[in-house]
Amino acid sequence: MPETPPSQALRDSSGAGGPIELGADFAADPYPVLAGLRARGPVHRVRTEEGEVWLVVGHREVRTVLADQRLSKDWAHASPDAPVVRVSPGYHMLIADPPDHTRLRRLVAREFTPARIEALAPRVQEIADGLLDTLQTAPDGRADLVAEFAFPLPITVICELLGVPFLDHDRFRDWSGTLLGNAPSQEKAAAAGAVNQYMTGLLDTKREHPGDDLLSALLHTADEEGDRLSADELLGMAWLLLIAGHETTVNLITNGVLALLTHPAQLDRLRADPSLLDDAVEEMLRYDGPVLAATTRFTREPYEIGGTVIPGGGQIVLAAIADADRDPARFPDPGSFDIGRRPRGHLAFGHGAHFCLGAPLARLEARIALRTLLDRVPGLALDTAPAALRWREGMLIRGPHALPVRLG
Repeated sequence: MPETPPSQALRDSSGAGGPIELGADFAADPYPVLAGLRARGPVHRVRTEEGEVWLVVGHREVRTVLADQRLSKDWAHASPDAPVVRVSPGYHMLIADPPDHTRLRRLVAREFTPARIEALAPRVQEIADGLLDTLQTAPDGRADLVAEFAFPLPITVICELLGVPFLDHDRFRDWSGTLLGNAPSQEKAAAAGAVNQYMTGLLDTKREHPGDDLLSALLHTADEEGDRLSADELLGMAWLLLIAGHETTVNLITNGVLALLTHPAQLDRLRADPSLLDDAVEEMLRYDGPVLAATTRFTREPYEIGGTVIPGGGQIVLAAIADADRDPARFPDPGSFDIGRRPRGHLAFGHGAHFCLGAPLARLEARIALRTLLDRVPGLALDTAPAALRWREGMLIRGPHALPVRLG
């Protein structure tokens, strides 16, 4: 049976037929709220802090939305009064429809190969060990796992992969958090401008001084017909790879460690049988994955799903991945964290044409990060009550701002 949402979590904000307003406790624990919506039906008009959108819940319906090309990813189809602001510079896969999307993904996939990703494993291990060397020198044995491990690991990996020179990590984390959260549009525009300026300068440098890195390769890659990425497309792809290339992994590692620390029997089980690590990562993705809802889709025409017709004209449709992966119709006892579950079919990395190109890298980094933590920090424990954690706002990213831990 679906969980019953607290009475204050959902409320009709404008009478019968009006949008449902998500309560203040939604960021901390969206799952009861989403389950309550699912109990009412698969499609709901909701009011977020950014404005009104159409939210789709339930595994079957979310999977359908993610793969349905009748819904557009292109901001050219957005309603003029769309409440969500586009923040990415340039043109990239995540805001493109076929055939443009097909072309862009093909060009990037030529360089973002499984062999290139697997070759990163020794360097990822080296970075993880270096970060833990530093952590374990803390005189009080305490740390913020987000700031001191889960964030610097993937941002260092993706910067090295792309050939990005030393980056002010704190400043970049601020930019990224602003762009992917629910900050006011003026703040998002300022952060987008800063990232745009940085990326433009970086690409100019790569043109003059190419190296053995992914950005240099993308500048020069071409398919069999000689097709290349344009300057605008290169800017967009650089932005997408740098932002998306670390954000998902930060929160996969953070949420995964939190799940283990709040389920000590599962933690002990994983320590006793490290062969469960791959399945444990998949269960972390399902149970409390790094993405709450997929990025925006737009209606080009009236769109019917689950018996509800969403108007055309560029209405925003959000697919609630977090709810899809807690749907009891797909996953028995979905609120339980079970590292032996083998949750095939979860949607944490999306589905269809826009399935995350960086999923293999995120999985690789998560496996190495978790294995290293378990091996080297046997006394790892939370240093705060779970209820005291402050979670990131907005409908996209799911993860706490900080994760205080004791290193034992």
